[in-house]
Amino acid sequence: MTKKAKKWIRFRVTAVSILFIVLFVGLLSRALQLQVISGKTLKALAEKQHTKNLVLYPERKMILDRNGQKLAVTVEADSIYADPSKITEPRSVSRDLARACNADRREVEKDLSKRGSFCWIARQVSPNQKQQVEALNIDGVHVIREPKRFYPHKDLACHILGFAGVDSTGLEGLELEYEKYLKSIPRKVLWGRDARGKRIYLGDNDSEKLMPGEDTGCHLILTIDSRIQYMVELRLKEAVELKEAKGGTAIVMDTCTGEILALANYPSFNPNTFTKYSPELLRNRAVTDCFDPGSVFKPFVVAAALEEGVVSESDTIDCENGSYIVGDRVIHEAQYKKHKKLLLPDVLKYSSNIGAVKVAEKLGKKRLYEYMQAFGFGSKTEIDLPGEVGGIVRDPGNWRPVDFATMAFGQGISVTAIQLVTAISAIANKGILMKPHLVKGLVDKEGKVIKEFHPTAVKRVISPVTADRITSILTNVVEGDDGTGKRAQIANVSVAGKTGTSQKFDRALQKYSSKKVITSFIGFFPADNPRITVYVMLDEPKKDRWGGMAAAPVFRDISEQILTCFNKDIELKRVADRGIEREMKIIEVSASGNFYGADNEIRRIGLNSPVPDFTGMSIREVIRAAHDLNISIRTAGNGWAVNQTVIPGKDNEETCITVFFNNEIR
Repeated sequence: MTKKAKKWIRFRVTAVSILFIVLFVGLLSRALQLQVISGKTLKALAEKQHTKNLVLYPERKMILDRNGQKLAVTVEADSIYADPSKITEPRSVSRDLARACNADRREVEKDLSKRGSFCWIARQVSPNQKQQVEALNIDGVHVIREPKRFYPHKDLACHILGFAGVDSTGLEGLELEYEKYLKSIPRKVLWGRDARGKRIYLGDNDSEKLMPGEDTGCHLILTIDSRIQYMVELRLKEAVELKEAKGGTAIVMDTCTGEILALANYPSFNPNTFTKYSPELLRNRAVTDCFDPGSVFKPFVVAAALEEGVVSESDTIDCENGSYIVGDRVIHEAQYKKHKKLLLPDVLKYSSNIGAVKVAEKLGKKRLYEYMQAFGFGSKTEIDLPGEVGGIVRDPGNWRPVDFATMAFGQGISVTAIQLVTAISAIANKGILMKPHLVKGLVDKEGKVIKEFHPTAVKRVISPVTADRITSILTNVVEGDDGTGKRAQIANVSVAGKTGTSQKFDRALQKYSSKKVITSFIGFFPADNPRITVYVMLDEPKKDRWGGMAAAPVFRDISEQILTCFNKDIELKRVADRGIEREMKIIEVSASGNFYGADNEIRRIGLNSPVPDFTGMSIREVIRAAHDLNISIRTAGNGWAVNQTVIPGKDNEETCITVFFNNEIR
């Protein structure tokens, strides 16, 4: 071999060695990049290709009334999802799935035609729909269980509760307001693929699991009493339909604490199917809608004037025989009544517009405005509901003489229902304005109290003396046979209250309408020791277009049933028991759990003795009360007691009384 050939061979060997070294270094560098530098990123991409995290929302916590009645719970429901990569014929599959799930075929086909490995077909379907989907036996279509919000009493307290969406997220009402407490931390389920590409369940994602003791939501305990809420809704519905009104609102408040015992709007809706309703029906009009209050505003004007000492009960107000010129306008009395001279209490008793204007003039613009603000008008009450508005109270610098005059009788000022019931409760509560609230507390799954919401005093608006004076005047509005509120009278219970009728502003005509009105009544009882405040408003009634005719009777009906309900919250105590006779004390209990201090009534129950009224009791409560009273009963139906074979109060001459129950809200 020549020297030149040997040299060439050595060169080739060296070149090959260098090439191998370069390739080895390159491979090593690439391996280092893949395994170390980009390892986490590539691993995540691989997992993304072969595994899938499906977010499942856990059980949303319950909402209960003050007595433990479940108003909002969570149940398990079936949902349908698909893996589009497994669907070879999206058109035919979408047709079958849409028919089974009652879904839009075009939307289903659109989802199945997308790239990816997951899409929802239908959420929270019925058992029948689930069976139809499973019967199709389509590869790539699966069923999974997920939580669904359920409202067992349907439309009961719907505007208070609101509703939650399919992703367990609060969208309205308390469901939205207390979202951070009600919603638990989502759970992620890990899905993978086997060698053949089939989806397999790998279990919960460990990285998403909660640590021991980590907060997972709280149950809400409300101030609402579902029995009172039911009765209020029923009476409001009856009134709206009877008077052919556009709608209505009613609120019941614990006068001393600010606790809302019931809040209703009609028309209502079923939160289980909230998507079927218009946004107009879903809105909580008690806190979101403003309106001119009308004559129910007059007590606040008189209270301010009494507090400032510019008038007294013995003052005589010249009501100008029904016509009073203010600037270039003429103020008239409602229904064109012609009052001449009235004592101050009679200004409210007969609801004189001119009398209210005269009182406001003595008070002056500045002080009237200050008391409007003090009573809470023009600002939010801060009730724990979303969407509250503050109403409209214009700056007094912009008031024309006629504006000042009309505000005195509730026209030209814009308020909400919750503001009115809170403000009148301040008069009933010795002059102290309380913050309205709907939630008593939060408890965990073991029933341990996590947080309590106590009554909050906002401010003192008027003195106790002034509060007592205006209460006395308002009592005469109801108790007087010629008072405008006489239809709100309750047998054996003193009531203080005020009627109201206000014209609605017609935007098309740009003036106040003579046909569209709001009728209302607001009051509290017992007048000598107020505990309950009730406000009733009917929107555009076609029949009985005056507050005393349309709203006052509804107040009476609601209040009487509230008293009946309280009489069912009884504590039966044996005063003496000689083995034959039982003496029972029936002690009225307030909605806040405190004794009213009413006169105790002692009864001996048995044959030839007065029969109690079981109305409003549950079956368990009736059985317990009957046992304690030594009465034999027979039950019929389910729900709450609505009737009985022996009239309450009559002597019992039957060996067995039948009590009938109705499950309308069960």
